[in-house]
Amino acid sequence: MSTRIAFWRRQAEDAAGEQHARPGLLSDFILGSQDGLVNVLGVILGIAIAAHQQFLAGQLNDPFRIVVAGALAATFSESISMGAVAYTSTLARRDHYLKEREREEREMREVPHMERQEVRDVFESWGFQGQRLEEVTDQIVSNPKAWLEFMMAHELGLAPVEKRHARQSAVLVGLAAIFGSFLPLLPFLAFPSDILMGMIASVIVSAVALFLIGWYKSKTTVGQPVRSGAEMLVIGLVAAFAGFLIAYLVGAAHL
Repeated sequence: MSTRIAFWRRQAEDAAGEQHARPGLLSDFILGSQDGLVNVLGVILGIAIAAHQQFLAGQLNDPFRIVVAGALAATFSESISMGAVAYTSTLARRDHYLKEREREEREMREVPHMERQEVRDVFESWGFQGQRLEEVTDQIVSNPKAWLEFMMAHELGLAPVEKRHARQSAVLVGLAAIFGSFLPLLPFLAFPSDILMGMIASVIVSAVALFLIGWYKSKTTVGQPVRSGAEMLVIGLVAAFAGFLIAYLVGAAHL
């Protein structure tokens, strides 16, 4: 067996352990923190401006308490919702993987010639030709476990998902959502008697946080940090402004 053949065999046998398709801790943290920050920012700005208008009209005595109550309600409902979505979506990916794995096992038993050709097609797309192509194909299909994992990873682009990953993802996304949700609220706590100043400070703090999240994501993965940070900033503020308009219109009509 040549060194190259042995290498590709080890690659196929280790495909499940690599788990390149499973979202990592960074993606879960970014998902939760960005979603929590953007949603609560939009809600809190809408409630704040509506409460401030009612305060100026003499129809509300304590706009700060309304802002804090709305922000806390949005924070914890958002974190629970995001954690639940992360849990169920991870389980759905696990169920999909198991279903596809069962299908591949059945096809390996019933139509092995077609499955062998699929392995051959993958290696051919990687540049293997002639006798070398047939050798590496034979080496993979001679090991049922390596064959199955090779098909899952390189034909379907799937990696195994364990049940514990669903729990871990749910906890991390939920906690990250709480962290992100509190950022727009903190400036209001610093200016309890000046709602407008709290709104301005909230937007500034949230904008900086969004930029840093995008910047850090790019620094730890790939891409241009400044560009990634700017994209995260723009997308987040646009989404928050949309939420602000809705919350403002509803709040102005009912407060």
